[in-house]
Amino acid sequence: MPQVNQLNASLTKHLDRRKARDMFRSLTLVPPGTADFSSNAYLSLSAQPSVKQTFLSRLQDAAHANTPSLLGSGGSRLLDGNSPKAEALEKTLAAFHSAPASLLFNSAMDANVGLFSCVPQPDDVVLYDELVHASIHDGMRLSRAAEKLSFAHNTVWSTEETVEHGKGKPESLETVLVGLLSRPGGHLFKSGERNVFISVEGVYSMDGDVCPLKDITNCVERWLPKGNGLVIVDEAHSLGVFGERGQGLVSELGLEDRVWARVMGFGKAMGCSGGLILCSDITRSYLINYARTLIYTTAMALPSLISIEVAYEFMMSGGAEPLVHRLRNLVKNAHCLLMEMYERLKPPSHLLRVSLVEPKSSIIPVFTDHPRSLAGHCQQNGFMVRPIVSPTVPKGTERIRLCLHAANTVDEAVGIVSAIESWVVSQMNVSKSRL
Repeated sequence: MPQVNQLNASLTKHLDRRKARDMFRSLTLVPPGTADFSSNAYLSLSAQPSVKQTFLSRLQDAAHANTPSLLGSGGSRLLDGNSPKAEALEKTLAAFHSAPASLLFNSAMDANVGLFSCVPQPDDVVLYDELVHASIHDGMRLSRAAEKLSFAHNTVWSTEETVEHGKGKPESLETVLVGLLSRPGGHLFKSGERNVFISVEGVYSMDGDVCPLKDITNCVERWLPKGNGLVIVDEAHSLGVFGERGQGLVSELGLEDRVWARVMGFGKAMGCSGGLILCSDITRSYLINYARTLIYTTAMALPSLISIEVAYEFMMSGGAEPLVHRLRNLVKNAHCLLMEMYERLKPPSHLLRVSLVEPKSSIIPVFTDHPRSLAGHCQQNGFMVRPIVSPTVPKGTERIRLCLHAANTVDEAVGIVSAIESWVVSQMNVSKSRL
């Protein structure tokens, strides 16, 4: 089979290229007993006895009731995969998040791809923060929108721009909007005949920084006063840790009526899997008819629906509030430890860089030109962190990403900072020996 041999040679060439550039990926397992500073399970809900007990009890009840769809749903939601549980859950979650309607997807990635691929119409434009998630890019690639334009990360007003903006780098949201309105055909956006979708994230997963969402909505409404500026917020990393009872950043800021759609991801703080789009009734109906990631896939299984239901009930009851408080204290403590170590060692920037700004989320990026070496050292010392390299992050911003969790201890935070310090000291000593 020469064609297969030729293909294998081509695939091997691409893989070897990745290895040579230190960008090769592989699947790994977390050793038992390792302190978790890597996963996105910020609230550690799986470690909560009441959550585990309720989840298992409801699974047993479903099994004893001879539920026909216990293991799997049996088909697409448009065929035989729909269920009273899914319908009821969507209504409950829409009410909790103060949204008119909601629609479940198998993942937040499916939700983003489904939303961005089918909703923007051929004459519409999508503006997106340059650091939005890959799933949004995948959706935009499939979209019929006339254009997709990026704006500088978390940069809203033209007065915030630096000399670097416009020199091969994205400009502010305001500058991009004004440029869109000023060019030929711009009057159709001014009049509201064409739509502009604005895509941002509540919390950005690699940097842990928070979207300036009030400024975003103010800017959009200023330049698109006809209501055709439609803001979409991916809340995958803000759900559970922002807002009253974890409702998310949009709810914390009281912007439910000014944000067109929200994408919620259950694989982070909620500790489950799946995704949800919060939207209007008309948008929900449109997605059911046109979102291919909903139509052409087997619907979510009952165990997944139960896990989401149980996690939300725990959060709605206020059970997660002490966990959020503990998490914020741990993040503050860990950042202080990092800064103290950084100020004491004063390592060269290629070895270690830490932001002076206190984190507003559970994510603390630790920048280094040698992320694999640093991550490997931490793992050998019993702390699970992962190296984050290009193309996941832009070149020159490689890092390890510390994710704090409610179940982490202060001793573990001290331990991982000590592990980072020992690596920095060893690298600095090697550099000195070469002089």
